Formats: sequence, structure tokens, C-alpha cells
Amino acid sequence: MVPKGNCMTNNVVYVNFADGLKRMMNNPKLYVKLLTKFRDGTKLDALEDAFAKGDKEKLLGEAHTLKGIAANLSLAELSAKCFELEAKAKEGVLDPERVETLKTVFDATLQEIDRVIAENG
Repeated sequence: MVPKGNCMTNNVVYVNFADGLKRMMNNPKLYVKLLTKFRDGTKLDALEDAFAKGDKEKLLGEAHTLKGIAANLSLAELSAKCFELEAKAKEGVLDPERVETLKTVFDATLQEIDRVIAENG
């Protein structure tokens, strides 16, 4: 069964399934395949490393890339948190609180992705 609407926890949208499905031409198998690829292949290592080294340009690039991927997959909260981190990096600010928030949202997004895959895989 295909879930309708958003996959959320505590009123936070982590996976906007309806929007993601629409982006995939209403092909749930394709959407699940891409979510699986994201789950299995996306790591925050480079972003965390850039932050630890104080490399604002690398952090900016990593946040921008993750933001785009998350937006394309309708991972709403993750995309929003990447946008916020990217905006601060553009200002030259490395904000540890935003990085921690992004990591928390990333983990919650992966949990929701697991649920969506289990229900639709």
C-alpha cells in the first residue's frame, strides 16, 4: 500500500511521499529505489570533516549538494536544514548548533525512509 501525504514524526515532515511520488511520475518503485540509494549511499562525513577543519567553502558545497538531493527526493525537513546551514556558511559562519541539528534531522530522515521502504518495497 502506498502511503498518502506526508511521512512525519512530531509534526515534522521528513519524507513528503505524495510530492516525491509526483516527482517520480507516480512510480512508487522508482521512488523507493531512489530513496534506497540515498539511504545506502549518502553520508555526512565530508560535511562533518569540512566543519571540523573550518573549511567554509567545502561546508558550503556539501550543504548545497545535500540540499539539492533532499529537495529532489522531497525530503522536506532535511532540505530546509541544509538551506539554513548553507545560508550561514555563505555569511562565513560555521554554526555548530546547525550542524548538530542537521545530523539529527538526517538520522530522523533515514528512519522515515526505512519506514517508507518497508511499506512500499
